[in-house]
Amino acid sequence: MTYASVLETPLGKLTILADDDFVTEVTFTEKNIEDLTESALTKNVADQLNGYFAGTLQEFNFPIKQKGTDFQQGVWQNLTRIPYGETTSYAKFSEHNPLAIRAIASANGKNSIAIVIPCHRVIGSNGKLVGYAGGLWRKQWLLQHERDVAQKGQAELKF
Repeated sequence: MTYASVLETPLGKLTILADDDFVTEVTFTEKNIEDLTESALTKNVADQLNGYFAGTLQEFNFPIKQKGTDFQQGVWQNLTRIPYGETTSYAKFSEHNPLAIRAIASANGKNSIAIVIPCHRVIGSNGKLVGYAGGLWRKQWLLQHERDVAQKGQAELKF
């Protein structure tokens, strides 16, 4: 069974999809969910995301599972290790396997659990915003929000 919740955020609607046990997608992409109902899990995720947007929650604690290869799963796991309020470059993120930088960037782009798996925290080596499925304006907002909440870095990011 698939369940869904929709959350209104400062960045637009966020759709949360889950099965009986795991969150499978958190996306800004519109989904046809008219035949789906909410579950305790999707409501919990919505509550946690509300806390994130309110600046009171920095770490999520619900079960996630998205389809992907072992390589992609490894990349997504590594993304969760980027600290809240911080960024890293694709080059630094892939320094353990520099020949795979394009594959790592591709896996990052296939992440279907936005915000929770923080692919938005990876930027270009030159400090510029690059690639975000939700749009670069959302990526910039998320990074600025996290820096403001964590009180790290510049008062305002300049990209």
